[in-house]
Amino acid sequence: MSDANRPGAAHMILAFIAGAATGAAVALLTAPRTGRETREKVRALTSDVTGKTARVPLALNEAYARAARAARQAFVESLDAAALARGAGSREH
Repeated sequence: MSDANRPGAAHMILAFIAGAATGAAVALLTAPRTGRETREKVRALTSDVTGKTARVPLALNEAYARAARAARQAFVESLDAAALARGAGSREH
């Protein structure tokens, strides 16, 4: 499978969230509770999810920034190591 045909990370996250929401909905609708209990449970879950999803973009941005810094640092270190290796190789001749 080529990279062009692979789903992106955003698609994977959205698919996961959609699957989780579908599973939660099925579980709530098939649970042996009264309508009132189910509605209360849905309200509680909705407020919980709303609070958590507000933090997701910030957490993703922070994770991306950390990964970008780590990748940049690894790239610089590999360039430095390659330069040292070339320098050591030219001195041996």
